[in-house]
Amino acid sequence: MNMPAITDSKYLVQAGWDDVPHLDEKTKKELLESTPPHLRDARSKGLPSLGSGAIYPVPEDEILVKPFDIPKYWPKAYGLDVGWNKTAAIWGAWDRDNDVVYLYTEHYRGKAEPSVHAGAIQARGEWIPGVIDPASKGSGQADGSVLLEMYEDLGLDLVKAVNAREAGIWQVYERLSSGRLKVFSTCQNWLAEYRLYRRNEQGKVIKEFDHLMDSTRYLIISGLAYSITKPTGKLGDGIVSMNSGDSGAGY
Repeated sequence: MNMPAITDSKYLVQAGWDDVPHLDEKTKKELLESTPPHLRDARSKGLPSLGSGAIYPVPEDEILVKPFDIPKYWPKAYGLDVGWNKTAAIWGAWDRDNDVVYLYTEHYRGKAEPSVHAGAIQARGEWIPGVIDPASKGSGQADGSVLLEMYEDLGLDLVKAVNAREAGIWQVYERLSSGRLKVFSTCQNWLAEYRLYRRNEQGKVIKEFDHLMDSTRYLIISGLAYSITKPTGKLGDGIVSMNSGDSGAGY
C-alpha cells in the first residue's frame, strides 16, 4: 500500500496519544508500558507501522545475571519444545517473594532420539515438572510414535502448555521489561535466539531459530502454575539424590 500524495487539497493527519491534550505524562507513561513494543510508535505518535523488528527489545545487560546458588525454597519448572531438527528446554526458578523468574539452565540438541533428550532433562532433576508444546500431541517422530506419550513413558512429568502465542509473548515481554524475568549468562543458546527473535514486515513472528523462545513462552504462560520445590525424604522413598548436580545452577 502506497502513502497517499499530499497536495494543497489533500492532507495527511498523524495523531497518537502524545497529541491528546487531556492525557498527562503519568498516564502516557502507563499507556506506553502497557503497549507491545512493535505498536508503540503507532499508538503514541500515530506513525504507520507494520510491526517489524525485535520482539523483545530489552537490552541484554538488563536481563542477564551471573549464575548463583538458587535457594531451595524457590519452585522450579521447565518449558519444552520438541522436534527432530531441534529439541529445546529451558528451566526456570521462581522467586515468589519478589515475583522474579530466573532462567538458569537449558537443553539444546538436534537429531537425537527422545531417550537422549529425556536423559538430559532428568539429569537436571527428575522431580521438576515440565510444560510441553501442545502440538506434540499427534506430531510424529520415530516411526510415527506420539512424542508426548513417548516422553511420558520415558519418565518425564509433563503437562500440555497453553499455546496462545501473542498472549505468551506479551507475558514474557512484561516480565523482561519490568525486571521480573532474568537469565543466567551461561544460557548462551537462549541468548543467541533472543538476539534473532523478531517479526517480519507484516508483523508476523518469524518461525525459525526460536525453540528456546517458544520454551520460555510455555514456561511463563503455563509452567509457573505447575512449578514445585524439591520433595524431601529419604533415598529409596521416591526421592532422587541430586548430589551429582550442578550446585552453581541450583539443581
